[in-house]
Amino acid sequence: MDMGMDMSAGTNAETERQNGQAVELVYRMTKADLAHALRVRDTHTAQGRRRRGALIFAGTLLLGLGLLALVDGEIAPGRPAGFLVGGAVLWAFVLFGPRLQARAFGGLLEKAGEARTVVDGAGVQVSTAASQTRIGWEAQPRFAETTEAFVMLSDDKGAVAMTVLPKRGVREPADVDRLRALLDANLRRI
Repeated sequence: MDMGMDMSAGTNAETERQNGQAVELVYRMTKADLAHALRVRDTHTAQGRRRRGALIFAGTLLLGLGLLALVDGEIAPGRPAGFLVGGAVLWAFVLFGPRLQARAFGGLLEKAGEARTVVDGAGVQVSTAASQTRIGWEAQPRFAETTEAFVMLSDDKGAVAMTVLPKRGVREPADVDRLRALLDANLRRI
């Protein structure tokens, strides 16, 4: 009896895909994809915007103090360099933070290998060599679209959970429009 149910479920998914009600993507998630998604998340969450603003403010302040200390010359010799280095490090986090975060996940991305993702009326099914995950629409009720990907985000302050759907993973260009329509029908665009 279980086998019949499994076959029926597989047949239903295949039928949905053939009827245009599901979109399948096949891709390898890259560090660049993840860095892009982290930038999108930071742009579309209040927490991400605050963090970026704080880093810009503090980095600029330290650089300014370092330059003033150099011009003034009355401060201890090592202090201007400390301010300048501190400001430069904070600005590096502003510019390269998402890339550095994505790089930390490089090993996991390699282990996952190729991803096969099916988006249908019930949500998103992501299958890799290492895992299989079903994400209902309620779990990540918002999404953003860029030229490269659709990024689904959870509704918490920092959008801790996110799913990246790279557009390059679709079989046909028309699938991007179908995927957009599915996401628009089930999620809130941000």
